[in-house]
Amino acid sequence: MGQPWPPLLLLLWGCGAGAQQGTQPFSIRIEGDVTLGGLFPVHARGPAGVPCGEVKKEKGIHRMEAMLYALDQINADPQLLPNLTLGARILDTCSRDTYALEQSLTFVQALIQKDTSDVRCADGRPPILTRPERVVAVVGASASSVSIMVANVLRLFAIPQISYASTAPELSDNNRYDYFSRVVPPDSYQAQAMLDVVKALGWNYVSTLASEGNYGESGVEAFVQISREAGGVCIAQSMKIPREPKAGEFDKLIKRLMETPNARGIIIFANEDDIKRVLEAARRANLTGHFLWVGSDSWGSKISPILRQEEVAEGAVTILPKRASIDGFDQYFTSRSLENNRRNIWFAEFWEDDFKCKLTRPGAQPEEAARKCTGEERIGRDSTYEQEGKVQFVIDAVYAMAHALHNMHLDLCPGAPGLCERMDPVDGRTLLHYIRGVTFNGSAGTPVTFNENGDAPGRYDIFQYQLTNTTAPGYKAIGQWTEYLRLNIEEMQWSGGQQDIPSSVCSLPCGPGERKKMVKGVPCCWHCELCDGYQYQLDEFTCETCPFDMRPSPNRTACRPTPIVKLEWSSPWAVLPVCLAMAGILGTTFVVVTFVRHNDTPIVRASGRELSYVLLTGIFLIYAITFLMIAEPGVVVCAARRLFLGLGMALSYSALLTKTNRIYRIFEQGKKAVTPPRFISPTSQLAITFSLSAVQLVGTLAWLGALPPHSVIDYEEQRVPNPEAARGVLKCDMSDLSLICCLGYSLLLMVTCTVYAIKARGVPETFNEAKPIGFTMYTTCIVWLAFVPIFFGTAQSAEKIYIQTTTLTVSMSLSASVSLGMLYVPKVYVIIFHPEQNVAKRKRSFKAAATAVSASTRLSQKGSERQNGADTAPAGK
Repeated sequence: MGQPWPPLLLLLWGCGAGAQQGTQPFSIRIEGDVTLGGLFPVHARGPAGVPCGEVKKEKGIHRMEAMLYALDQINADPQLLPNLTLGARILDTCSRDTYALEQSLTFVQALIQKDTSDVRCADGRPPILTRPERVVAVVGASASSVSIMVANVLRLFAIPQISYASTAPELSDNNRYDYFSRVVPPDSYQAQAMLDVVKALGWNYVSTLASEGNYGESGVEAFVQISREAGGVCIAQSMKIPREPKAGEFDKLIKRLMETPNARGIIIFANEDDIKRVLEAARRANLTGHFLWVGSDSWGSKISPILRQEEVAEGAVTILPKRASIDGFDQYFTSRSLENNRRNIWFAEFWEDDFKCKLTRPGAQPEEAARKCTGEERIGRDSTYEQEGKVQFVIDAVYAMAHALHNMHLDLCPGAPGLCERMDPVDGRTLLHYIRGVTFNGSAGTPVTFNENGDAPGRYDIFQYQLTNTTAPGYKAIGQWTEYLRLNIEEMQWSGGQQDIPSSVCSLPCGPGERKKMVKGVPCCWHCELCDGYQYQLDEFTCETCPFDMRPSPNRTACRPTPIVKLEWSSPWAVLPVCLAMAGILGTTFVVVTFVRHNDTPIVRASGRELSYVLLTGIFLIYAITFLMIAEPGVVVCAARRLFLGLGMALSYSALLTKTNRIYRIFEQGKKAVTPPRFISPTSQLAITFSLSAVQLVGTLAWLGALPPHSVIDYEEQRVPNPEAARGVLKCDMSDLSLICCLGYSLLLMVTCTVYAIKARGVPETFNEAKPIGFTMYTTCIVWLAFVPIFFGTAQSAEKIYIQTTTLTVSMSLSASVSLGMLYVPKVYVIIFHPEQNVAKRKRSFKAAATAVSASTRLSQKGSERQNGADTAPAGK
């Protein structure tokens, strides 16, 4: 695996025994049979030109001491790696990826072949080079950017690496980072957990905020990608915090976030400093309580990002890999002192920072104002101590290495007390295979495993920062995520202590009966459109028209049957026709009874008894049709309507036409001769009447045979714009046209009768009924002329069924009443109240009647001529 690497030689070569010490001044060396590397951010990033800054107590010293603690535990465990001790070479990354890369070159020194044949010291002797220890695997690093940089070097030399804190999703790429593993879950799991939290809270419109760098950018990228694949959550804005933000940069970020005020949920992958400055900017903008923060594990349950920004951070939901405090480490670390922890070369620096004192160093001038350290201080007693959150994962990473080496030793060196030939040196690829295959209970009691990409399973605790908690203000555990979310919604509190979950949605849910009209390109934003007319909401995006026999429900979420109506007997539209018909039937019955009782009296006989009874029968049928028109439609009722609607009028006007025609022919014949015309006997008159009526009857029967009657429900007639008023009308299958055709023959008889009445208007009234018949027909024509515009003018009305039925029945009743009143009421009056006038008069022969008509005609003509002469005489003067 060795290979020449000339630039590195300058770092490795040296003359004399002090060469190794000069090349590795900033590392901890623990002797052992197998050496593990360690990378920890012991110091912060230094200012410009300086690689390292101040010591990092928790993320640096705590984590590094956790590795030392784990090594002590493993080396003391007779069951794990018996007869083998683990050593370590621990380096400081100074929280900088480039510096960490330089330091990590130490791990590959033993793997580089060096040609020293032409290298000499100043005195001409060959150099004395001490072979560096071989590092078989590396624990670290902390930051994802550092791990990425180091992993690119370690994979060249097949050195496995296990990180305890790097969570960038790109490190899951097994093609690029095939020797990288980690005991913390990647941010892709964290992003999934955060997405599940967002969905559980009912939010679908959020913005993202990321610190520039691998952690922030890859975390947000994972969240955006997962949300896009899962659907249901849209990203309003995705913003990045620069590494070196300018003055006012955070105020601009808050201003931009307010460009989409409905996106109150903010998914934040940022470092502690950036989180703190974002909260400060939100407070300055007077937006306390507006934003709903969902923070990644960099926020976790830390106090420092929200210090003095508690009100702005209230309600923030944060996520943290599931962890536990390791009691054994607490005992170990709090017992550390300057005397018993000399192996940690940075412990003195930590001691000064932790106890705020200064140690006396040889040759150094003591600072007057600084308190001197006594060495008797104790961690946790004279300073505040809380175990750092990733200590558990550092211990688990070291134990994963130990278990892998243990299993490898069992397979390759069974029964051997130390390293056998097959494990000296340890092959990195083989060790990686055993690392990926380990399964054991970690320091917190949870299983430690790796998947095919070297990732640990995702296990997270969900916290919420609450100010109005029943106990002390702070972070409260509200759930956990292990492949799926378990969230206690009822334990959550928001700004001001409110329990109701605030919204972070682009558009409010549409109400019942409203469909979503999506905003192009933004699947979480829509406009709500009401399903109008006869439409109902089929689904959240579609309105469908109800079937023709149905109408939408009041909330327009379904269709319901349209109510069926008909003309009821109790309807105001039926009261007038029924009253007229009943009065007409009673009047007709009274006239018939009177005529029957006085059947042989002169008035009854003179009126033509036979035709009178036919005419009165027709009048009775006209009145009776009103009840058929109002009755509930059915086969029998519809058949009766067709049959009797025109039959009554046909009988009436056939009888009147026969009478009028008889009178006209008698007196027309009298002008020409003294012989009577033919077919004027009662039998002939009845035959003519029934022949004329038979045309109506035969036509109706043919109609009934060709198109059998039935009832229908007309849903179009009362399909008004307002569906609530829509009704289906139960009626017979008679259109307006068929109705007029049914009455057409009767109207033809009526018009013909009227023509004959006009022709017979000059007949002396002492001889016949010509003039009463004429007045009857004139009035009847006026009634039916008024009927036509009313009937057809309401064809489009929602009340059509009522108006047309009432108009038709009233018109028929009025025409019947006109005939009854003008032709028979005077006769009945004489018969009842003036019986003395109901006596026989001298009967004249047809010859005498004809002579009288001729004389009357001549007198009329002379009177006309005399009048004309009187009109022209003055003109001749």
